[in-house]
Amino acid sequence: MQKHLRQKVSLLNVQHFAALGFGSGLSPIMPGTMGTIVALPIVWAMSFTPWYIYIAIVVLAFVIGVKVCQTTSDALQLHDHGGIVWDEIVGLMVAFIFVPFTWFTALLGFLLFRLFDIAKPWPIGSIDKRVHGGFGIMIDDIIAGAITCVLLHIAYPYIYSYL
Repeated sequence: MQKHLRQKVSLLNVQHFAALGFGSGLSPIMPGTMGTIVALPIVWAMSFTPWYIYIAIVVLAFVIGVKVCQTTSDALQLHDHGGIVWDEIVGLMVAFIFVPFTWFTALLGFLLFRLFDIAKPWPIGSIDKRVHGGFGIMIDDIIAGAITCVLLHIAYPYIYSYL
């Protein structure tokens, strides 16, 4: 664990452990991408649940995320530290709402979500700059996930016809 993180957060603290993406956010390179990679098997497992359970998990994960991201951000004394990746996990969950999970949709969804999360086009970047706290940490990734979801829904008929 990076020294400055080690002094302020603990993986033994359940809220820090969740906010840091079960440790994936501690990666010295591309922690957001590592958190999104951790999200892939979670989303795959969720794809076997009925739609109403899937939505309930996403809503619960969002509510929990607001709390754990705020708590961890407070401990780090820094808004939206790169190691906080629970928002990436929930954002990818949003990206796959009503989207069949296949190897191709997983790859495309992963790439689109990371593109929107990193580039932060409007309205993502605008919201990211204006909304703070745990909700602010979460909401820009939720919007990135929603945009990814819309694009996956648009692309899926074309993807399906070629697979």
